[in-house]
Amino acid sequence: MFYSTSFSPPITLPTTITATSNPKTIKPSKPFNSTLRSLCRSGRLEEAVRLIESAPSKFEDPQSYSLVLHSCISSKSLEHGQRLYLQLLLCKDRGNDTLLDDQTVRAKLVTLYSVCGQVDEARRIFKDGLGSGLVSESMWVAMAVGYSKNKCSKEALFLYRDMLWQCVVPSKFALSMALKASADLTDLWVGKAVHAQVVKSGEDPDQAVHNALLNLYGECGCLEEALRVFEKMPEKNVISWNSLVAAFVEQNQVIEALGIFRRMQRDRILFSWVTLTTILAACAAATALHSGKEVHAQIVKSKARPDILVLNSLMDMYAKCGVADYCKKVFDQMQEKNLTTWNTLLNSYAVNGSMDETVKLFDAMTKSGIRPDAVTFVTLLSGCSHTGLTDEGGRLFDQMQDFKISPTSEHYACLVDMLGRAGKIEEALKVAENMPMKPSGSVWGSLLNSCRLHGNVAVAEKIAGHLFELEPNNSGNYVILSNIYANAGMWDHVEVVRGSMEKRGIRKKAGCSWIQIKNRIHTFIAGGRVDFQNSLEYRNLWSDLMETMEEAGYVPDTRAVLHNVDEEMKTSWVCGHSERLATMFALIHTGAGTPIRITKNLRVCVDCHSWMKFVSRVSSREITLRDTNRFHHFKGGTCSCKDYW
Repeated sequence: MFYSTSFSPPITLPTTITATSNPKTIKPSKPFNSTLRSLCRSGRLEEAVRLIESAPSKFEDPQSYSLVLHSCISSKSLEHGQRLYLQLLLCKDRGNDTLLDDQTVRAKLVTLYSVCGQVDEARRIFKDGLGSGLVSESMWVAMAVGYSKNKCSKEALFLYRDMLWQCVVPSKFALSMALKASADLTDLWVGKAVHAQVVKSGEDPDQAVHNALLNLYGECGCLEEALRVFEKMPEKNVISWNSLVAAFVEQNQVIEALGIFRRMQRDRILFSWVTLTTILAACAAATALHSGKEVHAQIVKSKARPDILVLNSLMDMYAKCGVADYCKKVFDQMQEKNLTTWNTLLNSYAVNGSMDETVKLFDAMTKSGIRPDAVTFVTLLSGCSHTGLTDEGGRLFDQMQDFKISPTSEHYACLVDMLGRAGKIEEALKVAENMPMKPSGSVWGSLLNSCRLHGNVAVAEKIAGHLFELEPNNSGNYVILSNIYANAGMWDHVEVVRGSMEKRGIRKKAGCSWIQIKNRIHTFIAGGRVDFQNSLEYRNLWSDLMETMEEAGYVPDTRAVLHNVDEEMKTSWVCGHSERLATMFALIHTGAGTPIRITKNLRVCVDCHSWMKFVSRVSSREITLRDTNRFHHFKGGTCSCKDYW
């Protein structure tokens, strides 16, 4: 059907518009999404959020909110994230449920609140999502990762279990998260179950999963399994190497850790500062100065500026290798210093017996505005204890109040040790009995050792009773009490203590010493290395050395032997102590004049201390011995501890 239409007569209007032969094209305004993306990329988060708040109707797509929430997560900006969440709730009130129900948007909200430490709010948002229906795998993983990052690893694994119950197939990222949570809890059983899932999935694990497996077995002390995972990895990055090195360092497998680092260098793997920090810790534990200097050379050669963590580790390595002057050189060259830096240098001076320098440095530290902490005062008090500075130590203990630091059990242990070593046994006992907290094993142990030094049997028996209750399986306490009885000639009591140890299945910890020569670390056990002791070079050197030392005045001190045997047998046993074997090995296998550095797992005995002094005198060698308490620097027949240790 057609309709007739009548047309009005034409109307003529005046106009000022003129036509041109080349008209200018007017461009449309820039899209809001592009502006939003530009603001987020340039870090202008406040402007990005304001843009959404000013025109919410222009941003009714999930991508816009995901974009800005991602920036909030990167900058950990909870305030901006909360404002976005408010906009999402307002959209829901206006009838737009799709934005808040979007799985990506909700997962990012969960992640934001988690990284900002708001786990309860993250959980609430997650549970609201559960109530709305099907929850994607990304939502489950976001919440589980949130738990894990906030040290709620057990909750993370429970959530992972719930996800599996909902028949959600875990992604590789979810598997790596579950492995990390298992490692944090050192739960090998659960970790192996997740490993089984990785195998059953039929897909080749990616590098993140491989690294998580490596970390799991490393944290759980399964070094063979960690190595097996490492060797099967098709690709290894620096994180893989770092995890393997850290696993061996954690289990005190220092030699193996250094071997892995050397392999890393041979394979031309670019290391990170984390790599060097971990290796320096291994060098410090083994007193491997030569290897530590190699790492230092790597730091110097690097074009990148080392971070404060690796420099603090470098200082700690030199401190624990007994080279306080090198530690100070690193300190002086550091452009940035924190409290750990100062504490490391303080400890370096203290354990090497330079308490004058320690106190001077502490004064300089406080004057420069660095506020000491509890660790600072443990270092100071321990140093005073091992150098006999009882009055100075008491002053420092009282000074803790000036910095509003409450003494802990560790500080009281240092104070008790300080008084006990000085022969003030009764005063030390009063401190232990009247301290505000229950005395720990270290407090009573310090006092028991003081009783050994001063031959106080009565107090020792009283203290041993406390220790046997607190630490029934600590062999060191039984050995010290036996030593006290042996020095007092109470051999029947020695037998009673030895019988008690046998009844409880407690064995005396074997003395062990190690020494680095070139790139190898050699280990010696007390009474071991019989083949070495029977070698011709050993016997010849021992004979010549003992003859020269006896001429110089050396007389064996056999008080460390806890058996009622003749002096000749006691002397024979003392000669087999691990630090002597290490010293003899070094004298044979290093050139004349080369300094000798030895580490021992126990306190050096009286006779070995005397023997070392004479060896340093007759051989013209500097010998540095690190025992459990401190460094002993032997030179020319004297020791840096001045026979007070």
